[in-house]
Amino acid sequence: MVEYTKEELEQIHKLTTEMAEYYVSFCQKHNLLCYLCGGGCIGTIRHKGYIPWDDDLDFFMPREDYSKFLELWKNEDHPRYKMSNETRTYHDRNNYATIRDMETTQIKPYQADLDIVHGLVLDIIPIDGRAPEGIKRKMQVIYALIYSLYRTSIVPTKHGKLLQIGSWILLNLVPKALHYPIWRYCEKKMTKYPLSESKYMTELCCGPATLNKIYPSKAFEAAIFKPFEDTEMPIPIGYHDYLTVAFGDYMQLPPKDKQKAHHEVVLLDLEKSYINYKGIAYLTEK
Repeated sequence: MVEYTKEELEQIHKLTTEMAEYYVSFCQKHNLLCYLCGGGCIGTIRHKGYIPWDDDLDFFMPREDYSKFLELWKNEDHPRYKMSNETRTYHDRNNYATIRDMETTQIKPYQADLDIVHGLVLDIIPIDGRAPEGIKRKMQVIYALIYSLYRTSIVPTKHGKLLQIGSWILLNLVPKALHYPIWRYCEKKMTKYPLSESKYMTELCCGPATLNKIYPSKAFEAAIFKPFEDTEMPIPIGYHDYLTVAFGDYMQLPPKDKQKAHHEVVLLDLEKSYINYKGIAYLTEK
């Protein structure tokens, strides 16, 4: 982990805000619901912009809007920004779609062997209705774990040895040709509870740590725009309920030693396109 310079972080904020404005405008144009989540949402309320040491923005979209977004984005030209989303033949090792800035370079270690757009990223995360408690909810969680494993092809290492070993066995026993149909099947099964018909919302695509979070669906019924840096950004109408469940006292600053901007990248260049580094910093193995 390397700490950003002040200049790097300021430029990341500027470029990421421009990308977020483009994405939000696209969603408004097509009447799609989106809102900042995680640190971006906290930053909007607590700092009226970025958390000073944060280096990215993530957006939630209800599954129905997210599915429309994936199709609509492909039907228009986007000179600077490209959507990246896992398919049968395209791999980026992410659980959800991302938007990437083609005029910058941000090569991450887990993607350095992939021929993708290695630029600054916006994460676009779908949210879903939570299955009723009992066997339906247990199956939704199981489907979500299998979905994540076979879509990313990455074994989780931070959630206990049992999950790690079991995931490694499942990933390596099943032929790669079957990974795509497996995760697509699991995606269909785990997302069959519409957010509009569910009392609670769940994050199915953000890993094991978020699967047990219970958010009220009404918190995500609409978006409200709040000041963010020199513009405005949408956040969930029930942001307080969401952030309280997700982070506790989200207005409380972390200890000073945690207020640092770190990054884990192979190479960061905010002035040049990633294509300048093909075979040099990514796709280096012959």
